[in-house]
Amino acid sequence: MPLPSPNSDSSWREIVSRYHRSDAARALWQVVNTLVPYVVLWFLMVWSLGVSYWLTLGLALVAAGFLLRVFIILHDCGHGSFLASRKANDAIGFVAGVLTFTPYAYWTHRHAIHHATSGNLDRRGTGDIWTMTVREYQEASRWGRLRFRFYRNPLVLFVLGPAYMFLIHHRFASPKDGRRWHVSVLWTNLALLGTALALSSVIGFKAYLQIQLPVMLLAGTLGVWLFYVQHQFEGVYWERQKEWSYVDSALRGSSFYQLPRVLQWFSGSIGFHHIHHLSPRIPNYFLEKCHRENPLFQRVKALRLRESFKTMRFRVWDEEHRALVGLGVFYL
Repeated sequence: MPLPSPNSDSSWREIVSRYHRSDAARALWQVVNTLVPYVVLWFLMVWSLGVSYWLTLGLALVAAGFLLRVFIILHDCGHGSFLASRKANDAIGFVAGVLTFTPYAYWTHRHAIHHATSGNLDRRGTGDIWTMTVREYQEASRWGRLRFRFYRNPLVLFVLGPAYMFLIHHRFASPKDGRRWHVSVLWTNLALLGTALALSSVIGFKAYLQIQLPVMLLAGTLGVWLFYVQHQFEGVYWERQKEWSYVDSALRGSSFYQLPRVLQWFSGSIGFHHIHHLSPRIPNYFLEKCHRENPLFQRVKALRLRESFKTMRFRVWDEEHRALVGLGVFYL
């Protein structure tokens, strides 16, 4: 079965509509099996500070996996798919946003733009990984090329970048955005401040930083890596506005990242990203089911964990050859 055409084939709409339903029991169980272990790990990390900080860091790595799962819950709430009630989604999403240092409503607004523009060369710049075309890179100033190379350096992209994004960038809304989004950021910042003060009053500010920072940085790195590999891989789809199609951007521009079961669980099945971009109304707990039950989605080539590390060499989009390529052949 070929991949569907947005103009001639509506079968995909019929297929995904069967999974446009929320399951309160599944959703609430996901909240429990994510937040309870995360809280327990926090208690263990506080205790471990009196034993060995290496033990604390080991526990922080596990906690980061659960915090990544918290972000997936936020993500589904933002799409309105986690629970049937909008108010319940927004309430859980806000709490998840505070835990992940992310302004829920504002992030949801920006993420919706990402879904509407993914793979569109003429609408880059919001909620995506900065990607230049070969021509844009060649025509950029020396400073512009240096900035781009710096940004796409793995150390910056996956270590310094996540730290900046979650600790600093998310503390402000863009001046171009409306009052509603600035209020979203303000409420999140106030909740974060209150949480930090409350925990610091109990365990001390130094202990709070020793626990919170490594958990946030590790979870941020994992999250950015997932987002990167979902849209930066061999064979990815990019088109100019007049040729761009929603279906192609989902099924060819979003990867099917086939992870080991334990990593799939911690990442909330977000590896089925081709289905998620085709239909963000499908909650994460039905993505695998949708993929397994429909051969249409199984035709998308899987990107496996070992193969995914090779994607780090991609930097710019070659419009002539319609492929992501590295920068090794270009001069500064």
